[in-house]
Amino acid sequence: MLIGVISDTHGLLRPEAVQRLAGVDHIVHAGDIGRPEIVDGLARIAPVTAIRGNVDHGGWAAAYPETRTVDLGGRRIYLLHDLNALRIDPAAEEIDAVVSGHSHQPRIATIGGVLYLNPGSAGPRRFSLPVTLATLELAGDGMRPVLHELPVGAG
Repeated sequence: MLIGVISDTHGLLRPEAVQRLAGVDHIVHAGDIGRPEIVDGLARIAPVTAIRGNVDHGGWAAAYPETRTVDLGGRRIYLLHDLNALRIDPAAEEIDAVVSGHSHQPRIATIGGVLYLNPGSAGPRRFSLPVTLATLELAGDGMRPVLHELPVGAG
């Protein structure tokens, strides 16, 4: 199973992100969606599980929880926007992966047997940080996260 992992779109669903996510089985969005049309656009690619981030306000955003655990491909994935707000022990909760956003800095780490994945920001470029998203392959022998830098201009 191939999962598309995206965060911090801030109201911008880039064509490069749509192209990179084509063919995934499911998409998770780790918050700062920006507007409801972003999830609608992602849902045209694959089923979406999304949470809200600190910029997601208003009636539409209330439909998205601040955290969520989703079971995909035999793995438990915990979504939250800001990793600094993590209030559970993922290993004790039998979580396989924690997906977060907020920092706009892509990161892959394994701590205590738990994968921590921040896909970075796929929305408007912030400072000199790259515009990125990730894919997460879930297979019987493990999880394989890959960061993808999107070939975009200064937008």
